[in-house]
Amino acid sequence: MTAAATAGNAVEGSGAADVVDGGGAADVVDGGGAVSPVRAAIRVVRAGSADPSAPRARAEVHIAAAEPVFAGHYPDFPIFPGVCVVECVHRSALATAPGGGARPGAGLTLTSLDSARFVGAVFPGDLLGIDIKWTALDDGWKCEAQASTDRGVAAKVRLRYGTGGAA
Repeated sequence: MTAAATAGNAVEGSGAADVVDGGGAADVVDGGGAVSPVRAAIRVVRAGSADPSAPRARAEVHIAAAEPVFAGHYPDFPIFPGVCVVECVHRSALATAPGGGARPGAGLTLTSLDSARFVGAVFPGDLLGIDIKWTALDDGWKCEAQASTDRGVAAKVRLRYGTGGAA
C-alpha cells in the first residue's frame, strides 16, 4: 500500500500498516491489528542496519494541524502528546527495521518501552525527524531513538522488540 493510495495515512513504502475506513476518518492499523492514534504517514529516509558502523536509520513524520489528537490536547494551545511521539518512534522503528525485505518490522513485536524522556515540545506543523540506532540482541532488537524538530531534540526513546510470536 502506498501513501498516495491512502491519502498519507499509512507507513509509506513499508507495507507495515493498513488503513481501515469505517465511514468516518480512516484509522491507521499496524500489521498486528492495533489502531494508532496518529494519522501521519511515516516517511523512511534511511533504512536500518544491523551493522554498528552503518548510519542510523531515519524516518520523518509531518505533524499536521489536522491530527485528531490536537482537538483535546489542548484546544487553545495544541501540543502533540508524548504518547503520540512514542507511537511515531514505534511506527518509524517498524518501518526501518533491519532485514525484513519488502516488509520491514513484519516479524517484530514490541516487548517493552525501556525509557522515554521528553525534552522539547512538538507542535502542529512540525516535521518530526526520528533517528534510530538498532542493536541486535539474543532475543530480538533494541531500538534507541531520538525524535527532533527544527527547534532541537523533542524526545529520547528506547524500545525493545522480540522476534517471532506475540509478547
